[in-house]
Amino acid sequence: MQLNEIVPFVAVGFLWGVTNPLIKRGSSGIHSTTENTNNRLYQALLELKFLVLRWQYILPFLLNQSGSLLYVYALQGSEISLAVPIAQSCTFLFTTLTALGLREQMPNKLSFFGIALISIGINICIFSKM
Repeated sequence: MQLNEIVPFVAVGFLWGVTNPLIKRGSSGIHSTTENTNNRLYQALLELKFLVLRWQYILPFLLNQSGSLLYVYALQGSEISLAVPIAQSCTFLFTTLTALGLREQMPNKLSFFGIALISIGINICIFSKM
């Protein structure tokens, strides 16, 4: 596996990872749309309207979906045994770093240890295929 085959999956992990905390943040307040109704369909439509009208939700969501499109495109010419772990591991890494940057949660020592293990594991997988 060459570097030009790895970069798209790191980019996918970046798009997915960075947008996860932003989507969470953009959807905050959705519970304020509740009304005294037993109609679940009406409640779902109210929540959908809430989300669609918030750029704080829609923009990260669209970026996340562009990551999914890139993922499908990049899978066409790659080994799935490496593509999936790279994309998923990078997603975890970038989600943790973005949440840290947004001050949503402070990762503990085990999170940083996990990030280090993920990085080592990705490198082992990549170098074993070269």
